[in-house]
Amino acid sequence: MSEKKKLEQNEREEPMSFMTKVVVTGFIGGVFWSLIGYCAYSFSFTEISPNVVLQPWALGNWKEGWLGHIISVILLGLFGIGAALIYSMALKKFNQFWIGIIYGGALWALVFFLLNPMFPSIKTVRELTLDTNVTNICLYILFGVFVGYSISFEHNEMQSQKQSLKEQGHSSSNE
Repeated sequence: MSEKKKLEQNEREEPMSFMTKVVVTGFIGGVFWSLIGYCAYSFSFTEISPNVVLQPWALGNWKEGWLGHIISVILLGLFGIGAALIYSMALKKFNQFWIGIIYGGALWALVFFLLNPMFPSIKTVRELTLDTNVTNICLYILFGVFVGYSISFEHNEMQSQKQSLKEQGHSSSNE
């Protein structure tokens, strides 16, 4: 039995794959920043609640209650996964926070200009208050920086580990 304990202690847990880290980062980013968005809505910094994402698809008043808010936050976490996957495919090699800022701004523009007709309860950008626009732009930018920098950092770490292993293998074969 003591041999079994020794073996269990010596076992190493497999590290998460890069794609798993991208998915987790996107989900956590989506959930976290939508919760911050809900707080901003609660304190009247923005007119837009996270549950606006349910407006086009869900019928009934339940979406205005606590269940609607919880489902909205989870749904925005799933959208965050999609945004993180897109970032990882297109921009993971850039290890600068400016790329995340631009990405977050682009996501904001996509939602508030291109996808706005899908959400009849959201006014156009010109009709929204300055507080609402500034708050939402900031939330999207912070999401972009969080997702972008996390994914780029992880990608660069994996690349440097591969390079390090490659160099170690090359130097040990020369000895």
